[in-house]
Amino acid sequence: MKRTLLAGLAGLSLALGAGVAMADESAPAPAPAAAHAAASVESTPIFELVDNPATKAVLDKHVPGVAEHPSYDMFKGMTLRQVEPMSEGVLDDAKLTAIQADLDALAKH
Repeated sequence: MKRTLLAGLAGLSLALGAGVAMADESAPAPAPAAAHAAASVESTPIFELVDNPATKAVLDKHVPGVAEHPSYDMFKGMTLRQVEPMSEGVLDDAKLTAIQADLDALAKH
């Protein structure tokens, strides 16, 4: 599964390197989501999901190795929904729905 993720996200690094503007590294990092805010595949940056042990466990379940991907620094500020079209099928609507269901279950605890 880890190979699948790495292969699928390989296109992401090419797409990002081919002209997608990268954030200015001198700009302040976005503020983390409030502790009470529910994590979302639509609006929560990937780095916030990785930084929280509970949401990282959800990511590891569905897309193992995402935080270790060689291009992680390029896509960590994006949401899972934003990465989906560049993931070469690693992420799709069904996978994002399953991830969101697990994130929603965390929010209920």
